[in-house]
Amino acid sequence: MADRARAVTIADVAARAGVSQASVSRVLNSKQTVDPRIVKLVRTAIADLGYTPSIAARSLVHGRNDTIAMVVPDLENPLFQGILKGLSLAAAADGYRVLVADTAEQSDEEAAIALEARHRCDAIVLCAPRMPESQLRALAPQLAPVVVVNRSIADSAVPMVGVDYAQGMRDLVAHLVSLGHQRLLFLGGPARSSSNVERLRGLREAVAATPGLAADVVACGSSLDDGYRAAEAVADAVRGGVTGVIAFNDLVALGLVPRLGQLGLAVPRDVSVAGFDDVPLARFSSPALTSMSVPRAELGAQVWSRLRDLIAGESAEHAMLYRPRLEARASTGPVPGAAGGGLAPDAAAAGGESAGPAGAAVDDGSDDRPNDNGVKGREPSAGLDDHGLLTEAPAPAMDARDEGASGEAPGAGPDGDGAQISEPVGADAGGAR
Repeated sequence: MADRARAVTIADVAARAGVSQASVSRVLNSKQTVDPRIVKLVRTAIADLGYTPSIAARSLVHGRNDTIAMVVPDLENPLFQGILKGLSLAAAADGYRVLVADTAEQSDEEAAIALEARHRCDAIVLCAPRMPESQLRALAPQLAPVVVVNRSIADSAVPMVGVDYAQGMRDLVAHLVSLGHQRLLFLGGPARSSSNVERLRGLREAVAATPGLAADVVACGSSLDDGYRAAEAVADAVRGGVTGVIAFNDLVALGLVPRLGQLGLAVPRDVSVAGFDDVPLARFSSPALTSMSVPRAELGAQVWSRLRDLIAGESAEHAMLYRPRLEARASTGPVPGAAGGGLAPDAAAAGGESAGPAGAAVDDGSDDRPNDNGVKGREPSAGLDDHGLLTEAPAPAMDARDEGASGEAPGAGPDGDGAQISEPVGADAGGAR
């Protein structure tokens, strides 16, 4: 028996059924005017030959291919995996498939990759946290229909679904303050990341609103390796009086905690550590990681709701911003020893055993002031889920310009808002949300 050397075509089906190609096409498109006898002949021929319609051909006829693309900077990041799952499930219910374009942290290639994906699909979901706003504004009309995630474009009708990272940071700081912490350290993400800008804004606002609270910032990154490499700087900060550490995300925290143990620091006995995003591994780590929970799958579903309307030529719903929910777990606890505690320098050098408070002076953070850019935090609307939907109107822009669109990490010394910025600790330029 000879193997078939080519795919079965409509012409093959028409010849087998003894009808015209136009009749086969009408049957495939479920036209009601086709003679039932012809319908039966065509369907029998399709089954006998194993014919499947060409997606490319159907897309040319109908002007769409029932496929959308999601552009992400790093598919290994559980946050994007969760959003993708929610998006895929919601889109599948409407007969759409989702393709993924991973830019592999190459922010300079994001625009070209997004445009190429758009040419192959009906619409785009764009996750581009480090793209300069001017470039994003110019790109969005070329991608339409498009929905952006965790970015907003000022004075633009482009729909946005995201997370209020500033409010989440304020809530996380409040949790640590409630445990007695007065000296905090934030392991910042990539400087050009819009969500890092929002986290920094929330941190500064919390410091300004809390008498006696001080926070230092160390440029770090967004990966497990970044957290691991930051451990020595964190240990130095603990010897200087820091008692609580907030990581840019859970991956950084999960990389940090084991290395701290190798350096003789126990979490939370010697220092409390908290993350952000509440990825699935957070509650299974040892100790279980305190984190701010983000409704990843729900974000994906809401993205599809807006994209579906745009594909249909309708106006998209209002922008949606979610308030993260605190998941307090074992990695955060009361301040070790007296207020302003941490390891005394001689105790840490002797092997990391706590010898009581280090006696370091506490910076009162009086120079830290919240900036006026970005989304102002609000309480969740009544009747919504535990994550708390924040806005029912277009959200203000998450302005990334404060942190330098050039992409260089902050240098040493205080920044414009008064927060002390340390030199980068083994962070590479990649990794962002």
